[in-house]
Amino acid sequence: METLSVRVLTSVVSFGLVVLAVLFGWPAMLPALLLVSFQCLREYVRMLDRRDLDVRHISVYLFGSALILTSLPGLPAPWQGGSWREVILGFALFYFLVIEVIRPGERPLERIVYSLFGLLYIPWLLGYFLLLRYTPTAEDGLIYFALPLLATFATDIGGFFAGNFFGRRKLAPEVSPGKTVEGAVGGLVASFLLVLLVTRVAGIWSLFDALLYAALVASASQLGDLSESLLKRSLGAKDSGNSMPGHGGLLDRMDSLLFAVPITYLFLQLGVF
Repeated sequence: METLSVRVLTSVVSFGLVVLAVLFGWPAMLPALLLVSFQCLREYVRMLDRRDLDVRHISVYLFGSALILTSLPGLPAPWQGGSWREVILGFALFYFLVIEVIRPGERPLERIVYSLFGLLYIPWLLGYFLLLRYTPTAEDGLIYFALPLLATFATDIGGFFAGNFFGRRKLAPEVSPGKTVEGAVGGLVASFLLVLLVTRVAGIWSLFDALLYAALVASASQLGDLSESLLKRSLGAKDSGNSMPGHGGLLDRMDSLLFAVPITYLFLQLGVF
């Protein structure tokens, strides 16, 4: 019960801070995402260190911050249809290759791969939080940003209860033994009901659109969770860290949103709805 109380308190405080940052827009979100990116990268690097796997530490943090900064909406494009995020990522690849040629150490290719993966997995995906907040406008962005937050929450809650009461068949036993097919279905149903409620109140999307989106975001949320479980299992870690009392590390709490928010942004941009 004590552990559950700590988990709930941490979740409530974290949710409140997220809501405040989103309401204030990029002046609050930008420094918040920089801190989140730094902490998540720190946890990722520490997991690698425990397995004697190396990355270019300072470079990863610097490029990660640059990817967040260049995710600010309204920046002039470097070329038509391009973004500075692509420039930073391309330059990071070039830099990692050059620095390994100039100062090669043990397992240089491994260092390049893990460094780039860290950038793609954390700050690149976190950048979509800023982009979604202003899609298509600052006002409408509030509604669309709320959708993956609420849908992910509903997926977690629905999956937890459905898995506890009805769970029989393992979803991915080699990756996350606690996940069940019944839990995944329960998460999908809960996500759809909440998305339907929000879209009806906001007056957006049809019933079919809400169902399609709920299926996509619930799948993305659970895939994000399983992906981080795969990463931790590969690196022999139970949690990514201990920065979130009752939850483990910050990366443990961000894993679902790292997939759910980009999915929401991409499908809005592609005009699916």
